[in-house]
Amino acid sequence: MSIALDHTIVHARDKRASAAFLGGILGLDPAPAWGPFAPLPIPNGVTLEFLDTEVVHRQHYAFLVDDEDFDPIFERIRRAGTGYYADPGRAQPGRINTRFGGRGVYFDDPDGHLMEVMTRPYGGATRP
Repeated sequence: MSIALDHTIVHARDKRASAAFLGGILGLDPAPAWGPFAPLPIPNGVTLEFLDTEVVHRQHYAFLVDDEDFDPIFERIRRAGTGYYADPGRAQPGRINTRFGGRGVYFDDPDGHLMEVMTRPYGGATRP
């Protein structure tokens, strides 16, 4: 059986600004608008489809990155001036974590979604 996540919708107050923000942090370019969406393709084949909504229900999105990509991404998070944390509860501001022998950081997007960048999957599992 072959099952893969193709896309998910991310609610935003300004879809283009939110897609551009996350794309800028991750070093990715948003795709041209498609219908009501501002798509941000992720290299593993999943697309985040940003959609304007009046009410944003905050979500969590986690991105597994290579060790060599972490430092430039983290620097872009710091330059963006957004809050970042070592933990999902936001109790350790201004820090990163070293879970499972890797590095990770949580950060806020413009709509309050909690984004995460990590170099090791939870539990220390290897990449597929």
